[in-house]
Amino acid sequence: MQHPSSNTSPAKKRIAFIQASWHKEIVDQCRISFTAEIAKLGFAESGIDFFELPGAFEIPLHAKLLAKTGKYVGIVAAGLVVDGGIYRHDFVAQAVITSLMNVQLDTEVPVFSAVLTPHHFHSHGEHQQFFHEHFVVKGQEVARACADTVTKLARIEAGQGSVAVLNAA
Repeated sequence: MQHPSSNTSPAKKRIAFIQASWHKEIVDQCRISFTAEIAKLGFAESGIDFFELPGAFEIPLHAKLLAKTGKYVGIVAAGLVVDGGIYRHDFVAQAVITSLMNVQLDTEVPVFSAVLTPHHFHSHGEHQQFFHEHFVVKGQEVARACADTVTKLARIEAGQGSVAVLNAA
């Protein structure tokens, strides 16, 4: 991957990080690790705008409006959609993920999801600790995906192609 300070870099544009505030103490771990990891990849924290919304359901509209500004080369979404005892979480999670995909296809601004829907989540310490740690990993993963993708898209826009094409055997 080319360093973001190169001439094909998106470094002059910004990244938006949107997070839901439900289970904030857990979802914050994604934001913290994302910020640390993307800095290691050459993107300054000062180039990231942070947005906090009530829940995951509100993320897609916010992502679309941010993408339409032309200010962002990438948008990251983070949230935790849990089963609150009624069969609603599956619908919310599906709506959020589908809508985020539609945002990136409609606006041509890549959207990265760290919106997770655990199969089982309970408020006791064991689950809290597991997801606290899991969101650290997810933050690192989404930072690498974001940095790699926006750098490759910048190369395409600069007319330099994307990545080496794999040779078919």
